[in-house]
Amino acid sequence: MDKVSFKYERQIWRRDFKVVAGCDEVGRGCFAGPVVTGCVVFTPNITLQGRTFKGVKIDDSKKLTSRQREVADKWIRKNALIWGVGIGTVSEINRLGMSKATHSAFRRAISDANKKLKFRIDYLLIDAFYVPYIRELRIGKRNGLFSRRNPKVIDFRSRQLAIINGDEKSFSIAAASIIAKVYRDKLMYQIGSQQKYKKYGWGSNKGYGTKKHQEAILEYGVTRYHRKSFVTTFISRAI
Repeated sequence: MDKVSFKYERQIWRRDFKVVAGCDEVGRGCFAGPVVTGCVVFTPNITLQGRTFKGVKIDDSKKLTSRQREVADKWIRKNALIWGVGIGTVSEINRLGMSKATHSAFRRAISDANKKLKFRIDYLLIDAFYVPYIRELRIGKRNGLFSRRNPKVIDFRSRQLAIINGDEKSFSIAAASIIAKVYRDKLMYQIGSQQKYKKYGWGSNKGYGTKKHQEAILEYGVTRYHRKSFVTTFISRAI
């Protein structure tokens, strides 16, 4: 099994792309709340051994506890060259669909990171996605998705590389998944703390379709934070 490392980053750094960003999203499968993306850049001279550093663990955010993510989030923000966060709103998800809303969120995270830099990101590593319409970060015509079954030489005519399970392989993508997850969890906790939304349990379920959340939807109906297509499908099956 592949371990989180800088294997992909180092291949690209050697080709003189110095500002290599890892990107990932969280919250695509939720009933409520936005989709959130993270973008993280580390410097080529970073030297880390393994995945745990003085109590900090960097891995796919889904594999970490809430406490581990909080600790890692602080470490990433301190040790990365730069980081950014982007949001695809519920309104965009309902109007445009999940795919377009997620692409918008990726572009916002990348833009957020670029604004903090004196120079632009020049290569993207993304967990299973290619993101269209990013200035100076074109998608190659022959790109596939990197996986164990589909290993290939990186096409450097492209400025993006999509990696299946990238948050389990690339250090930068894993870091992006962590900052996105921590950001979104805090956001859903804040929204869920409002009196009129407490009954949906977003402080604990973060908008995912848990049993409590499903029961609340059937009893109280939907809110402006719910994703219409997701909830409509659930209700049609529940009735």
